[in-house]
Amino acid sequence: MLRIAWSTLRTRRISFAGTFAALALGAALIAALGQVLASSVTSPARGPQRYAAAPVVVVPDERLTVDTWRGGSSAPLAEPRGLGDDLVARFPGAVVDRVFPARLSDGPAAVGRPWSAARTAPQALVAGRAPSANGEIAISAETQPGRRRVSPGTRVPVVTASGIETYRVVGVTTAGPQPTVFFADTQAARLSPRVDALALWRPAAEVTKAVAGAARVLSGQDRALADPFREADERARNNTNTIVGIAAGFAAFIAIFVVSSTFAFAVGQRRREFALLRTIGATARQVRRMMYGEAALVAVAASAVGAFLGPLATRPILDRLAALGMAPEWLTPSRSPVPAWVAFGTGVLVALAGVAVAARRAGRVRPAEALREAAVEPRAMTWGRWIAGLGLLGTALVGMAVNAVGDPDSATNNKTFMPIVMLLIAALGLLAPVFVRPVTRLLVAPLERLRGAGGVVVAGGTAASARRTAATAAPVLVTVALAASLLGGAAMTDAAKSALRTRPVRADYLVLPDGDAGLDRQVVRRLRAIPGVDVATETETSVYTLEGDTQLIRRPARAVEPGTLSTALSVPLVAGSTAGLRDDTIVVSRTWELSLGQRVRMWAADGSPVTLTVTGVLGDDSPADSYVTTAHAFSALPSAAYVTARPGAAAPAVRAAIEQAVRGHNARAVSRAEWVRESGDRQASASRLGLLAVLGIMLCYTVIALVNTLLMAASDRAAERGGLRLLGATRAQVLRYVVAEALAVVAVGVVLGFAATALGLLGLEAALLRLAGVFAFDVPWRPVALVIGICFLLGAVAAVAPTLRTKGVAIPRS
Repeated sequence: MLRIAWSTLRTRRISFAGTFAALALGAALIAALGQVLASSVTSPARGPQRYAAAPVVVVPDERLTVDTWRGGSSAPLAEPRGLGDDLVARFPGAVVDRVFPARLSDGPAAVGRPWSAARTAPQALVAGRAPSANGEIAISAETQPGRRRVSPGTRVPVVTASGIETYRVVGVTTAGPQPTVFFADTQAARLSPRVDALALWRPAAEVTKAVAGAARVLSGQDRALADPFREADERARNNTNTIVGIAAGFAAFIAIFVVSSTFAFAVGQRRREFALLRTIGATARQVRRMMYGEAALVAVAASAVGAFLGPLATRPILDRLAALGMAPEWLTPSRSPVPAWVAFGTGVLVALAGVAVAARRAGRVRPAEALREAAVEPRAMTWGRWIAGLGLLGTALVGMAVNAVGDPDSATNNKTFMPIVMLLIAALGLLAPVFVRPVTRLLVAPLERLRGAGGVVVAGGTAASARRTAATAAPVLVTVALAASLLGGAAMTDAAKSALRTRPVRADYLVLPDGDAGLDRQVVRRLRAIPGVDVATETETSVYTLEGDTQLIRRPARAVEPGTLSTALSVPLVAGSTAGLRDDTIVVSRTWELSLGQRVRMWAADGSPVTLTVTGVLGDDSPADSYVTTAHAFSALPSAAYVTARPGAAAPAVRAAIEQAVRGHNARAVSRAEWVRESGDRQASASRLGLLAVLGIMLCYTVIALVNTLLMAASDRAAERGGLRLLGATRAQVLRYVVAEALAVVAVGVVLGFAATALGLLGLEAALLRLAGVFAFDVPWRPVALVIGICFLLGAVAAVAPTLRTKGVAIPRS
């Protein structure tokens, strides 16, 4: 049977070309994405940057550790502790480093440090001299504000936590690990009394002995733990792993879909061939073995090609992800052969899995079918196909109902939503023959009213072969459904999250910092000095609870001012009120599973133990996990200021006063409507970056599957085209019929794709409505329409090309 399988491959090259291309592409993608994943996992962490020139660094233990009956449980502190004066006194001559918010007015985000710390990177002077007086600074090269170059001797305003002060630039240094403003050591100590690190040029063992457990001693690669971008690097690694995993999952899913539909279509074409084999003595098992042999031969060759070529795309993929901000720039491509071998094995398994159902159908062909001459298709829907299709559809519907009723918050996670979409696509792909005829009649009904026989020919050719139409429409179904579901689901989820975040805000204006440093204290005082407005601030902080007496949990909290909170925010509560919010109380969400009036032992952002009383319980639609007073914010600066105009205040005058107050403070004022719009746009642009790779994968498979299926169908219909010519149809008319029929088939796929999308998005919307209430969102029609347009174009081109080569089109030639 392997010899026969090889013979069929040679004589049916077109039929297997698409399968070969799909498997090769799938194996190449899996190999490339696996290599990217291996690069993300195996690449060593970035070497020390901030303290690259200091062999030993002493830093405070920035973790809160609580003893439990199972041992110690710890979590990172939100409020830096700093090193004690007694510890600093043990190391005379050490570089005392302080890191605090400081940036030039209207300049890029930067930090302030004492000049003595410049040698730890190191950052050398390229112009001017070192700052020595309190009114002098040196700036690193990348701290320049926009296109304006600041040279030594220039006086510039600098924004720190306390506000704006004017300094004279006396020096410019080389670029460092981050933009930095260097102050004289005494001025840095005034601006930030907390000592964040000690840099030493002494043996690590000697330093460790002197520290005596009072702080952490870092040397070697561990010095990178004190770098400012360590957490950002970890987030970037996680983003890389997530997008690679999603793309690889879609690649495998679509490859199985394409391969299985191609083999299923081939079985329908070759029923008489299989019947002849059965007539001359081949058993059902031998026919199945031949199908598996064909699949294995194609899979081995295609997977080998893909596994070899795939790793070559690792570097371009890493560069593209880094350009999109979804991967660290310093990742190095892995040289491990494991991803290539995994891709090869996966390609073979995908092919065998895709041919399994088709092989069973081929084995059931009876010898008597060799005598049939009728071109009428056998029954399109078998019992197995009904059971599988309805089973997958039921599973998807049950999953959507469980999410909507039991856990609506999980609907915002792609890991929950996308499997449901895949189930719906697979279900409609299996049930497609049921809908082909009614959908086709609906779509081609306008054509049947036209003059001539064109409409009848198109409608009859499409509806007469439900299985062939369904197989041809399958790649369009997958592409449209995945594109519309991905983009539509992202738009709905982003809109729901934006509504959760923005709906409670009732303030007229918001003042937001440019960057992560927060609003300085001076700008908050200026805002409060504006007549006719109420100002409330919100500061991001954390509190810590011990869950089950075993696990320390860091919980996000928002520090607010109880007296002005109600003017700025409409806090959704299911019990209690915010009126009782004091330094010894807390408002928590229902996820805390606490009751009103309950006293809870917890730890503040700096690790100090506190006992707080629950004075309010937030509803599920609250954007915050908990609220505390500003006493729990410590050194953190406000992340937002809410400005509400009092009755009678003129809106233009209030807006002008706010903009005047924030000018030069690296902050911006926006109206509530502007903020809502910006928030939605920012969320949408961030969440859709990762969809670009997935959409690219889908379009590649659409090209392969659609073209391959139409080429396979063209050979069966050569006589039909010739018959139309013999009946008087011109060459142009036959081509128009072919194009119209192909477009009708693509339209069927589009309709079925929209049906799968509608079901998936309705289930998602049901969950999001319970989570966020009624919300508005923009349907991403433009990219979806572009995908549909590409499908129609591919369908027309793929249908015309083989028809032009078919002899039946060319006869009779006068």
